Amino acid sequence: MRSVEEICKEAKEARYSLSVLGTSEKNSIILACADALEQNADTIVSANAVDMKNADEKGISPAMKDRLLLTSERIEGIASGLREVAALADPIGECVSGWKRPNGLYIEQRRVPLGVIGVIYEARPNVTADVFSLCLKTGNVTILKGGSDAIHSNKAMVDIFRAVLSEKGFNENYVSLIEDTDRAATTEFMKMDTYVDLLIPRGSAGLIQSVKRNATIPVIETGTGNCHIFVDESADFDIALSIIENSKTQRIGVCNAMESLVVHEKIADDFLPLLEKRLSSYGLTYFADEKSIGDFKEKDVMPATDCDFGTEYLDYKMSVKTVASVDEAIAHINRYNTGHSEAIITDSYANAEKFLNEVDAAAVYVNASTRFTDGGEFGFGAEIGISTQKLHARGPMGLLALTSTKYVIHGSGQIRG
Repeated sequence: MRSVEEICKEAKEARYSLSVLGTSEKNSIILACADALEQNADTIVSANAVDMKNADEKGISPAMKDRLLLTSERIEGIASGLREVAALADPIGECVSGWKRPNGLYIEQRRVPLGVIGVIYEARPNVTADVFSLCLKTGNVTILKGGSDAIHSNKAMVDIFRAVLSEKGFNENYVSLIEDTDRAATTEFMKMDTYVDLLIPRGSAGLIQSVKRNATIPVIETGTGNCHIFVDESADFDIALSIIENSKTQRIGVCNAMESLVVHEKIADDFLPLLEKRLSSYGLTYFADEKSIGDFKEKDVMPATDCDFGTEYLDYKMSVKTVASVDEAIAHINRYNTGHSEAIITDSYANAEKFLNEVDAAAVYVNASTRFTDGGEFGFGAEIGISTQKLHARGPMGLLALTSTKYVIHGSGQIRG
């Protein structure tokens, strides 16, 4: 097993040959990897079965097991995602802007790869393929550090990718997996700024904060999603109920799932009993404020605390807050959100525009589910993560987010006086 430093050093050496590959070469690799995933689906599913067995023994939550599970159908979906990335326009080499100076110099800003990108993530083996395809398409070398829960699944896929690279005559170190599952290896990886240009953590709030505190490599914060839906006084109840059900229950363990409900006090008494009935089959627990707690008829409600309003549950739980105005809703959301995805359900154009303009988040919706905050749904083919910060990239990170730029200057003998 290669050491962390050996992997990082070899990745940096590989970056130069990858950065100059043409679009057709990169696409051929990605498409071959998609085919190889499907051809080796049984191998991947068998490896995943070991991870799933270990997850059962550890008592991992149903939400995390759902993220961990790989089936033949899911592998087909992953392969389809790779093919979508191959079909996207290659941003590398694109002229972002260009201009001629009075002295005759022509200055052009071109899009280039970032270099070596490291991703630290938990029990999400689909991330392995998404990250590899996006990084390869943008000429970036990938170093993956998955969690121990998915080590067999991740290794099976990375072994397939490296075999394809080798068979096609390319450097297999365009992608590597740090197989050492000890936490010390993760900490060591965070310090590899000599070799790694960018680090992206994907997973729990604890993982993300640990990477932010310990890394000497630049970090893009991703993922934590305390997502709100505000049901305005003018909302269509049928639309609101449908959107809330989808946002909260379609997949409870994802970062774009709704965790917090905000309701205008003028409709709360009518709307909340309908919501409770609509979601009754899911067994939700509600953490409701003083004004709304009486609107719930079953024993599935508890008094809300400040902690409840700020929690990403990733479970069949939901906080409920009543407000007197759109301004109060915006203030509440901006206080407790994590900068991910927020939505308003309303028939008021003025309130919709106010919400869009004043809510501070990477994605803000009017009359739509928060579950659409996703690279595939945004037309990016896949995503390397959803950035909840503001520097360099924000929201679902597709190809453009994995590039930098450089200035190319053409002269004819000019010197500076």
